[in-house]
Amino acid sequence: MSRKVLIIGEVRDNSLRNVTFEAISAAKSVSDGGELVGVICGENNLEPLGNEMIQYGADRAIIIQNDKLKAYSSEGYSQAIYQVIDEESPEAIIMGHTAIGKDLTPKLASRLETGLISDAIEIDVVGENVVFTRPIYSGKAFEKKIITDGIIFATIRPNNIPPLERDESRQGTVSNLDVEISDLQTVIKDIIRKTTEGIDLSEAKVVIAGGRGVKNKEGFKPLYELAEVLGGAVGASRGACDADYCDYSLQIGQTGKVVTPDLYIACGISGAIQHLAGMSNSKIIVAINKDPEANIFNVADYGIVGDLFEVVPKLIEEIKQVKVNA
Repeated sequence: MSRKVLIIGEVRDNSLRNVTFEAISAAKSVSDGGELVGVICGENNLEPLGNEMIQYGADRAIIIQNDKLKAYSSEGYSQAIYQVIDEESPEAIIMGHTAIGKDLTPKLASRLETGLISDAIEIDVVGENVVFTRPIYSGKAFEKKIITDGIIFATIRPNNIPPLERDESRQGTVSNLDVEISDLQTVIKDIIRKTTEGIDLSEAKVVIAGGRGVKNKEGFKPLYELAEVLGGAVGASRGACDADYCDYSLQIGQTGKVVTPDLYIACGISGAIQHLAGMSNSKIIVAINKDPEANIFNVADYGIVGDLFEVVPKLIEEIKQVKVNA
């Protein structure tokens, strides 16, 4: 059964986040040959982003440009997107399971009086049913869910559903939709970012994470160097954040970010269950720790027993040499 699917795009620093393209790929599975419609909210200059969604598989894109959408707010965005849903009447809606997605989608689902499947990592179509697989119990088990009535509404975890190949010759309509946004109780005047520059941690293919074993703020320097040579991002355990070695924006775990990179290198991390909940689904896990009994080795694919301040510089040197000889 073909379905019209609405894909809610997410913009950061005037660019679409990679999870938007993954959401288009997920929507294609859900649509079963139906129309894929992208939607993007912002203040201005969104046409190129609409075309980009089309190049990654959307059939057309709707852009909502409004000065009240300069910065994300659940009130403003939910009002805008609800008007798109009302006009388009999609059979399904897909968005990334990001900080914005986790805030926005429950509000929309409540207003639509429909169910919401959050944090899906796999999608299968079985007959007329769309089956979503999502982790539960901090990643120790998985459940399969379907929506049997109403709009199929789901968020997908970044780095789990590969995006479709980009086709720059692909054509589609990018249209503007004027919406009315009123009675905002919150107005965002300024945004102060505390996140690190460079690759988005939640979407990084390579993550280098530090724990209490880095000892201090200076101890993160070699981790940043390793991340730079590998083209990755730096994260941290809650212990490192609590010790004020780094900002909480880097925290990975049950109360932090959930990451699923291709390569996860844990440096000086013991492997508390709360931390494992945020990274245990990484494709390859490498652990570096002085304690051979550290719990992190139980989930690691490769383990190095040693001082991270000796091991990491050697890794950096070896990787640089491999790149020179490549």
